[in-house]
Amino acid sequence: MRPKLTLGVLGGMGPAATADFMRLMAQKAPAGCDQEHPEMFIYSNTITPDRTTYLLGKGPDPRADIKRGVETLHKWGAQVLAVTCNTAHYFLDELVEKGEMPMHLIHIIDETIKASARICPEGAWLTATMGTMKTGLYQKHAESMGYNFRIPTMEQKERIHHITDLVKAGECDLAGKLYKEVIEELWTVAKLPVVLACTELPIAYDHTGLDPKMGISCLGALADACVEYLYAPENNT
Repeated sequence: MRPKLTLGVLGGMGPAATADFMRLMAQKAPAGCDQEHPEMFIYSNTITPDRTTYLLGKGPDPRADIKRGVETLHKWGAQVLAVTCNTAHYFLDELVEKGEMPMHLIHIIDETIKASARICPEGAWLTATMGTMKTGLYQKHAESMGYNFRIPTMEQKERIHHITDLVKAGECDLAGKLYKEVIEELWTVAKLPVVLACTELPIAYDHTGLDPKMGISCLGALADACVEYLYAPENNT
């Protein structure tokens, strides 16, 4: 069955995360041939100003580029939206609240929290960019869903943010080495799964050599939710 709905992917934040999401979509789709995979429009909007830099008061506002990306994908014909950046959902939530979201948004944060709750109901470590941490996006959504996160120290948060920058720069081996060090520190406090709540962090985690089952990928959760929605019988009648 080929899904009737078209998925719009707003990416480029960053490019490696977008490519990894596309790989996951190809792996997870219940398709036996090219023609059974979902139709997707990918807009790798790499010129979008850095979301964390803006939220920390050090850079330009990314709102206009994010909104333009959403509107472009809708104009191309997408009915469903996935955005491969966690911090961007701070601005996407604003569009939803204003009634300016023209498509059905598969929300990466909600889907990652659902995945985490299924895997470890008692809670998990939250690792993300400084921007995502500052907004409290995950904490707010988790509280509304009755889920609990453990939070790293400020010094650990800064190291994790640096790890995301290393992935963006293509330094994945170094990112994995440094990420492993942080995670092992967290596990001395509580041996809980680690939520990879930046779309660069699943890539870094793949280079740590740690147990894959102890890393909860936001990209994997997003891809799972997109596949489930696109192939749902009620969306294909």
